[in-house]
Amino acid sequence: MYIKPSKVAIVGTGLVGSSTAFSLITQGVCDEVLLIDINEEKAAGEVRDLRNSIRYLDRNVKVKTATYADCKDVDIIVITAGAPPKAGQTRLDTLDLSAKIVKSIVEPVMESGFDGIFLVVSNPADMMAYLVYRLSGLPKNQVIGTGTSVDSARLQNFVADLVDVDPRSIYAYAMGEHGDSLMVPWSTVTVAGKPILDVIKDNPEIVGEVDLADLVTKTTKEGWEIYNRKGTTYYGIASACVGIIKAILFDENSIIPVSTLLEGEYNEEDIYAGVPVVLNREGVFDVLEMHMTSEEQAQFAHSAEVIRTYTEKIRSYID
Repeated sequence: MYIKPSKVAIVGTGLVGSSTAFSLITQGVCDEVLLIDINEEKAAGEVRDLRNSIRYLDRNVKVKTATYADCKDVDIIVITAGAPPKAGQTRLDTLDLSAKIVKSIVEPVMESGFDGIFLVVSNPADMMAYLVYRLSGLPKNQVIGTGTSVDSARLQNFVADLVDVDPRSIYAYAMGEHGDSLMVPWSTVTVAGKPILDVIKDNPEIVGEVDLADLVTKTTKEGWEIYNRKGTTYYGIASACVGIIKAILFDENSIIPVSTLLEGEYNEEDIYAGVPVVLNREGVFDVLEMHMTSEEQAQFAHSAEVIRTYTEKIRSYID
């Protein structure tokens, strides 16, 4: 009997890709991690460094350099390669260059016979996930963008600080674009099951005055706050990637907000947007439709329109 080893390939060995690889290895999530980069020496250096950590970890995860031709039997391919924004730019400003890079990756990967799951990190994440979906021809459940997964973690931290509890006890989703137009359906946010609006009302001595709109702004700007201090972000998004990968490989049926194709959910069609989904070995098993207020639905529609506008700009890479 042969038991197939679980394999994750990471395309792009910059800080996000290498941090994702390190997190996969330290948590022992899969049997093999393959690193692919146009800079082969960089990938080789990361592999050598990562292998030297195995002795002090819980399991012997194999780490190797690879090429697109090696992707045929890979379970999940994580695309981190892209065009990082420069000072003064937004993620949307990197659209054209990132689209060229992503297209140069997807085509040779599919030529290898790959039939696994793409996890797209490259920004702008929603549009790049849509591009991978269209270029690959894979079913929508097998193409996932990290979307608002890291934004939701940031939001949970802010709410946790507000009410002084463990952020893992906060159930809150940032939704829509992974970008400046994201929204938060506050009517669905809870602290261990208790609506956040009730928590605020019942605990004025702890919470004080709260500006929910400001918390949304802080969530959208948190990546830039980190960027301005250290040049980029990588630990948070790497942890989000590994959380998504674990949910898939371990068949967890975990609910995580990711970017997925909407086909009528939330009254939206033919765009990738960040929404909570059920993740298991099939990839996106189901989309959860949160019951939002009319104001929240309007905010989501606005964010979806921003995504749609920029998605139209990459049609030339598809047709």
